[in-house]
Amino acid sequence: MGPSRGAGARPAPGELLALATRLAGEAAALLEAGLGRARSRVDTKTTGTDMVTEMDRASERLIVDGVLAARPDDGVLGEEGTDRPGTTGVRWVVDPLDGTTNYLYGHAGFAVSIGVQVDGTSVAGVVHDPLHGDVFTATLGGGAFRNGRPVSVSAETELGRALVATGFSYEPVRRERQAAVLQQVIAHVRDIRRMGAASVDLCSVACGRVDAYYERALHPWDHVAGALIAREAGAVVGHLDGGPESHDFLLAAPPALHGPLQALLAGAGAADPWPV
Repeated sequence: MGPSRGAGARPAPGELLALATRLAGEAAALLEAGLGRARSRVDTKTTGTDMVTEMDRASERLIVDGVLAARPDDGVLGEEGTDRPGTTGVRWVVDPLDGTTNYLYGHAGFAVSIGVQVDGTSVAGVVHDPLHGDVFTATLGGGAFRNGRPVSVSAETELGRALVATGFSYEPVRRERQAAVLQQVIAHVRDIRRMGAASVDLCSVACGRVDAYYERALHPWDHVAGALIAREAGAVVGHLDGGPESHDFLLAAPPALHGPLQALLAGAGAADPWPV
C-alpha cells in the first residue's frame, strides 16, 4: 500500500479493527453499567422521542479519546457532534449508542457501532450489542463474524417468505408516510420487524436473523460499520436506484431477494420525496 498523508504506511484493516473492537467493548461495558442507574439528565434533539442521555455522550468521549490516544492524526465523525477531519486519510465513524430509545427502556437492541474508512472506503467495522452478547466484526475482503465465528446472510430466495426489518423517522409526518409504504409491502413478505437500531438490523441481515432490511434518513454513523458487516456476509447493500446507500435510502438483502424487494419498495414509493 502507498504512503499515508502525514502518518507513514497505511494501517492494515485488522489493526484498525482491533482498536475499534477494544473501544467498542469498553463503551458497551460503560453503557451496560449505566442501565441500572437513574440517568441524571435527559435532553431532546429534534423531537420529544429522539432522546439523548449523558451515557450517549460519555460513550462517544470514551471512543474518541481512545482513537486519538492511539492514532492522533486520524479523523473522527461521531453521532454526538465530534467532527474532526484528520490528516491521514483514516476516518472513524462512531455511533456511541445506536438505539437510544431501546437503551432508555432497557430493551435489548442497542449497540455501539464503529466503522473505519480509508480514503472514503469502509475497511473495518464493529457493532457491539451487549444485551444480546454479540460482537459483529468485518474487514474489507475478510468476511464477517459474530463473536469470532463466520456469519452469512439468509439462503431465502422467495420474497413471500422473507422476514424484513425496517425503521421509522422520528418526525410524525414522515412516519405516517413510511407506514403507508409499509401497508403496500407487508402483504408481499412473510412479516415485518422494527427493532430500533440500524446497526443491529444490518448485523441481523448479516447473520440471517432477518432476511432483509431497508430504511431511509440514515446518517453515516448509523450504517458505515453495519453495511460493511452485511456486505462481507454476502448481502447486496445499496440504494433503490442501484447506486450506493445514502442518507436517502439503504436496502440490504441477499442477492436472490435484493432485486424483488428493490422492485417492491420502488413501486410502493419508498424513496419518494418526503412530505413537506
